[in-house]
Amino acid sequence: MPRTSTTIDNSHLVIDTGMAQPDATTIVERKGLGHPDTLADHLAERLSRAYSRYTVERFGAVLHHNFDKLALLGGASEVRYGGGGMTSPVRVLVNGRAAPACAGERIPVTEIVEAEVRAFFAERLAEVSEHLDITFNITSNSSPGAVLTGDAVPDRTRWFNPRSIDDLRERRVRLSNDTSLGTGWAPENPFESFVRELVDHFSGESEFTLPRAWCGSDVKLMGYWDGEQADVVLCVPQKSRHVGSRAEYVGNTESVLAECYRLADLRLPGSKARFRLNARDVPEKDELYLTYSGSSIESGDEGVVGRGNRVNGLITPLRPMNLEGANGKNPVYHVGKLYNVAAQRLASQLHEATGGHAEVHLVSTTGQRLDQPWRILVRLSSPDAEFDKVQALVTEALGEFPAITDELVSDGIVLS
Repeated sequence: MPRTSTTIDNSHLVIDTGMAQPDATTIVERKGLGHPDTLADHLAERLSRAYSRYTVERFGAVLHHNFDKLALLGGASEVRYGGGGMTSPVRVLVNGRAAPACAGERIPVTEIVEAEVRAFFAERLAEVSEHLDITFNITSNSSPGAVLTGDAVPDRTRWFNPRSIDDLRERRVRLSNDTSLGTGWAPENPFESFVRELVDHFSGESEFTLPRAWCGSDVKLMGYWDGEQADVVLCVPQKSRHVGSRAEYVGNTESVLAECYRLADLRLPGSKARFRLNARDVPEKDELYLTYSGSSIESGDEGVVGRGNRVNGLITPLRPMNLEGANGKNPVYHVGKLYNVAAQRLASQLHEATGGHAEVHLVSTTGQRLDQPWRILVRLSSPDAEFDKVQALVTEALGEFPAITDELVSDGIVLS
């Protein structure tokens, strides 16, 4: 595999060309909109964006915060054909940090958070929205490294308690908050795209779900593909208030399976497909994926940021990936968010430019300039990719971090 290396500012760039194309064998997972881990991811990101917008409007800058350790602890419910209800609330543990004031003006952090939490569940799981127990574990503690010498107050201690936005170091230069990495690859194969579409088709608003009030959103799919055959295990819950009997439940599952095969014929033409739905069901014992709200968060399951879909919306163990929980991280300087977004974008651009497979790995060093990663590894299947063009795309990508921040704050980028 030919390798070329160079230095861009303080970043060491390595470009490998002629790498082998990925094998057709694919294992891929996706968690739907009502899965507890997806709920935790999306709620954490919503809190970050709401806080960011508030501080930008009030002070002209995104103040320091992070909500990427948020967790959901499942409640309890009772389920019966044609009915059911919540018997214990879902606990929302809002764990993180946020500047509580700037220039002497209080920021209503808990009020912002509570309003967003309640609005989120009202939109995503209406049956749960009135059964929430919100716990605020939000501090403004300083990051490590503030060594006291004499009477001076270390600048670091002001990052979460700024006298003005001039106390924010990133106003002068954006530095990486951590030693971490971002990973991206392109293109998806047809099966990976099919998995995303199928999960979204059943867990979001679609031509299938809109006329079927019984269809819940806690959808999960695990798929295996060898290039010719697809083997899929799929979970699609049903809402108990809209299912009057065991026979209705079984009939609904048959309609889901029929839809799976219909879409497979459209998206994977000429391929064989096998689907197993709600594999744990034992209908004769009425042990079914029947829920009150359409999500297992109602009955003891938990959701934690970072355990769900990666930034590209998939969980792909045979592809390059990392374990960063991007949702809820600060959009200004947290490399666990920004580098994953940038790497995925750059990989897509390199795929379009070369026509082949592309991988991008951006590795940071804490305290080093955000736009100057410690290491940049680009791997391309194209054997004749032009070094100068690849380097130009890399350089362009490194200049986009302020713009990526703006897109994140304004909801211009959807994570997972």
